[in-house]
Amino acid sequence: LAQQRLLIKGGKVVNDDCSVVADVYVEDGVVQQVGPNLNPEPSTGLVVLDATNKLVIPGGIDTHTHMQFPFMGSRSKDDFYTGTKAAIAGGTTMIIDFAIPQKGCSLIEAFDTWKSWADPKVCCDYSLHVAVTWWSNKVKEEMKTLVQNKGVNSFKMFMAYKDVYMVNDEELYAAFSCCKELGAVAQVHAENGELIAQGAKKMLAMGITGPEGHELCRPEEVEAEATQRAITIANAVNCPLFVVHVMSKSAAKVISNARREGKMVYGEPIAASLGTDGTNYWNKDWAHAAAYVMGPPLRPDPSTPGFLMSLLANDDLSVTGTDNCTFDICQKALGKDDFTKIPNGVNGVEDRMSVIWEKGVYSGKMDENRFVAVTSTNAAKIFNLYPKKGRIAVGSDADIVIWDPKATRTISAKTHHQANNFNIFEGMVCHGVPVATVSRGKVVYEGGAFNVIAGEGKYVSRPPFPPYVYKRVRQREQV
Repeated sequence: LAQQRLLIKGGKVVNDDCSVVADVYVEDGVVQQVGPNLNPEPSTGLVVLDATNKLVIPGGIDTHTHMQFPFMGSRSKDDFYTGTKAAIAGGTTMIIDFAIPQKGCSLIEAFDTWKSWADPKVCCDYSLHVAVTWWSNKVKEEMKTLVQNKGVNSFKMFMAYKDVYMVNDEELYAAFSCCKELGAVAQVHAENGELIAQGAKKMLAMGITGPEGHELCRPEEVEAEATQRAITIANAVNCPLFVVHVMSKSAAKVISNARREGKMVYGEPIAASLGTDGTNYWNKDWAHAAAYVMGPPLRPDPSTPGFLMSLLANDDLSVTGTDNCTFDICQKALGKDDFTKIPNGVNGVEDRMSVIWEKGVYSGKMDENRFVAVTSTNAAKIFNLYPKKGRIAVGSDADIVIWDPKATRTISAKTHHQANNFNIFEGMVCHGVPVATVSRGKVVYEGGAFNVIAGEGKYVSRPPFPPYVYKRVRQREQV
């Protein structure tokens, strides 16, 4: 199926560390040559893409998605087909989704279930993080099996969603210790679940039932406190920590300060926290307000997105995901009389790259190289996919995007490819548009048209002990 031979001509190849005008020659899904004026023989059967005046960048890696996720009495709208199709339209060529077992259930069964959903549907490469929602010797053994036999090198613990997914500090300590032994990256959803549960009761008792109650019962300090606690516990066991969906200034400051103290922590702001804010929760239109409900919530302080983008530009925060977990207006309406029943989740998988270019590069906060780092390379390094992914170099997978930095597009639910009937970035004009997306050497999206079949993407195994993260861990152990 793959187009065997491809030549991308005349563009500027942008990696995280340098930019150079060069052609890129691809064969059998792998980059074979990068250099000026390439003329691969024979010319017959060679697909040529003209990238003059455009950037040639590594395909985006979205570190955080939830496709067809059964959650809060519903299931997210984007399945692995529509979700990955939207991803490639936006310049993302790999997603990392989450296999999430119920409390007491098998992690391996959850992994197998998610993989069985994804394999026949994915339009681009994918991998799976696995959540640890409870603790026992069985969980510990299953984590070992997942790392050694299933290509999983990251586990996520929830500090929120009390009685559903939340684990306590003792369980966090055990899970982090296990991650470190296995060479995996520990991830946390950092919010104080106890305080949220109490806050929600208080809001409902006061008669606050609308979407604004969602933000009011889980204010910034609830996120910042849990972030600090997770970093403290991880540091106690010398385990690298990845904080998913950083949503507030205060949580971001906690991460930034910890990094300055030499702690091994990576922060992941998402398209939503970088591109919009929580003032929407007070919108008079209930459906509009509910559309933005996600956990942790967007923050009502309108200077938050710019603040997070500045920290991302300066390496206080490391990577970007989306937490893409879409529910339509009818699904959100499950909580029309009680904000705690509104399914949590927003879109982003298609819009992330353009939102970050607009708010990061076009605004002058970061350059094109840092853009590549935060949308692709750093994720590849942290999760041990580099340099197969996250780089354009000889031997790398040909996951490549031709990016037009001058072109603009207006984001809208009317034109997006996601399965949802609204878009939280509705009406935003973005500079920076993907002109063509190449996945494993095949042009899967070009000029608005798709050329991809469900199931063409592959599951990517991630070996343990990513050097980018674990070199320091090992040295610290010896010290």
